[in-house]
Amino acid sequence: MRIFKLFFGLCTYLFANILSLFFYRRKYIKGKYFSGKYGGIFAIGWKWIVNDCIARIFLGVNKGVPFPISPFSRIGGPPGNITFDVNDLNNFQSKGIYIQAMGKITIGSNTYIAANVGIITSNHKIKNLEFHDEPKDVFIGNSCWIGMNSVVLPGVTLGDHTIVGAGSIVTKSFYEGNCVIAGNPAVKIKNLM
Repeated sequence: MRIFKLFFGLCTYLFANILSLFFYRRKYIKGKYFSGKYGGIFAIGWKWIVNDCIARIFLGVNKGVPFPISPFSRIGGPPGNITFDVNDLNNFQSKGIYIQAMGKITIGSNTYIAANVGIITSNHKIKNLEFHDEPKDVFIGNSCWIGMNSVVLPGVTLGDHTIVGAGSIVTKSFYEGNCVIAGNPAVKIKNLM
């Protein structure tokens, strides 16, 4: 069993390294999910690459995204509009995430994004749904947590240490951070610190 695990891990590592040359920018194939305490050649990042590349090749999903993303999540708009720390690549491995990057999206370090979260930078025009409003940038600070099934709408800024309760619709900014917000529309329910 141990030999099989070693063989499978080595094959995954080699296959992922070859695939990464064709699909990703090298700056995204670094960080804690590819080395260090997370396992070196057995690191979870190599499995993410294999899963993503298989979906890109056979299902045609997430083509053009320069970093590994779950086959069950989507990025709309130019992926170059998304800025994040490579050590937070785990945020793109959750199922059901939809990031609409028509405007700029900045995700701070040590921030966690749960499954089925939407981050939106532009809505449809109310009077003509075939067109979108001008994009508004979204900024999410450091050490935030966006709970499952939440939506962050255009123009929102979340300060550092903002926790968004599951199922929340964030329609306005919480610049000060250090708080828990929840609801539809999201309101501050608790200060942290």
